[in-house]
Amino acid sequence: MTSTVLHPTELSLEPIRADNLILLEGESEILHIEWQTDPSQVMPMRLADYRLRIYRKAPNKTIHQVVIYLRPTNSEQVYQEYFEIAGMYAEYRVIRIWEIPAADLMCSPGLLPFAVLGQTENPAQVLRDSVKQMSRLSDTQQQHETLGAAYVLSGLVLDQAMIGQIIRRDVMQESVTYQAILREGREEGREEGREEGRQEGREEGRQEKARETAITLLQAGIDIDLIAQASGLSIGDINQLKAAL
Repeated sequence: MTSTVLHPTELSLEPIRADNLILLEGESEILHIEWQTDPSQVMPMRLADYRLRIYRKAPNKTIHQVVIYLRPTNSEQVYQEYFEIAGMYAEYRVIRIWEIPAADLMCSPGLLPFAVLGQTENPAQVLRDSVKQMSRLSDTQQQHETLGAAYVLSGLVLDQAMIGQIIRRDVMQESVTYQAILREGREEGREEGREEGRQEGREEGRQEKARETAITLLQAGIDIDLIAQASGLSIGDINQLKAAL
């Protein structure tokens, strides 16, 4: 079927957080795919919620929903394929990618980045083999994007040192996906730095206010124990202020 991407914002009533959401619309069907790294208790309800939102937009189309779990787990949540409450029942399909033979995931260029997450006893060797296939892709941009995706996904099962030995970092510089992840990481780092700075500023402000209070009380001849209770400073800090005065 011919597919076009539906922007999730077209369905928004309230934000729904997901690792990744893909909506593909054809003439008579809509495919909704969610990628999840870890189990989620709210996943069944989320799928049911999205089904209703999609139905409002396209009531005459058949809706297919799939959740693809990427990280191996024994949680019962990754085996649940329905949402049920009194008077309502909705089904969806679950794919546990670690149960799919890695060789099967290497049969299509688009699935090559996921091969390392498939069923195998040697994920490092699977990554090496899949990278070789990606490097032979005739479309240069597709080659860069699949390598960038493989670098990110392989981090779920391999350490960075091993990944770095298999996928050259300079090759991924052309990957739009990889660059987007780097930008997001840098922005998160900047925001964390700003928040840390704000917290430090607030703490310094509280300390300065406490010192001002203590100095005022010392000048008024108030007992040090009472000053400690009023300002929150330690006896030692107050004695230092007293000596400075």
